[in-house]
Amino acid sequence: MIRTEIVQGKIKPFPSEDNRDNDGAELVFNGRVRDTENGRKIAALEYEQYEGMAETELAHLAEETVKQFPINDLLCKHRIGKINVGETSLHVVMWSQHRKEGLKAMTWFISELKKRVPIWKWAILEDGRKIPSECSHE
Repeated sequence: MIRTEIVQGKIKPFPSEDNRDNDGAELVFNGRVRDTENGRKIAALEYEQYEGMAETELAHLAEETVKQFPINDLLCKHRIGKINVGETSLHVVMWSQHRKEGLKAMTWFISELKKRVPIWKWAILEDGRKIPSECSHE
């Protein structure tokens, strides 16, 4: 199963499943908003999307990941709008037979998401000003 969503409001995590007989690894990644952006204190991040295209590209990327890696299922939710420090902006769950391939797939998926899916983020400074987020970490 592949399921991708771009959501407004807080992310409700996908439920864990204890009935997977062939999957030895369930990988869960929650991306959260840090309190600093490039060394500056922030109050929140604000995510924007290219509506329609972001959803399509995220779905294509999930399909490509499942084809390229031995992943049985991939579920992803990406939040848009204002997200306060400490809150989840990205939630990804993958199931695979072994952890090694699951970890590789998760790393690749998130790196490609940041490169290919047209979602942009702005850092909201403590004084309320918005600046482009320029996070260059992999």
